Amino acid sequence: MYTLLNHLIFERYLKIKIMKKVLLTCALLLIAVVSIQAQEKESHTVTVTISGMNVDNGNVYVGLYNSEATFLATPYKGAIAKVSDKKATATFRDLSKGVYAVSVYHDENNNKKMDTNFIGIPKEPIGCSNGAKGFMGPPKYKNAKFKVNKNMVIPVEVE
Repeated sequence: MYTLLNHLIFERYLKIKIMKKVLLTCALLLIAVVSIQAQEKESHTVTVTISGMNVDNGNVYVGLYNSEATFLATPYKGAIAKVSDKKATATFRDLSKGVYAVSVYHDENNNKKMDTNFIGIPKEPIGCSNGAKGFMGPPKYKNAKFKVNKNMVIPVEVE
């Protein structure tokens, strides 16, 4: 009887020990999943400061792009900034980590479009992040792109 009792106690002890390990493993997995999700949901703010305008009239149209394929065609996010003291600011919130680029134009005559000459060259001031400029065409994404992994201020000067 003594051996049977010892065996039952030992068996119960093993079950409790195994259960503790299982619960500890589950708790650690839960913590890891929550931590990963919190990192994935981390969001950042990009503030674009625009300078170089010659006049205060009109608005500045700002496009934020998140891929080379859509650069200068379809912005990921857009903003319209009012010009004051020949400067403007646009803010993009809730951005995930990644690579982005910015393009802007100053709609001086406030007709809500970028005016171009007969061959398509802009007549109104334009600019891109990193000071990217086009050569025999529009600026390239690879020259305008920047990495977002924290809150940032991106200066853009229009010409």
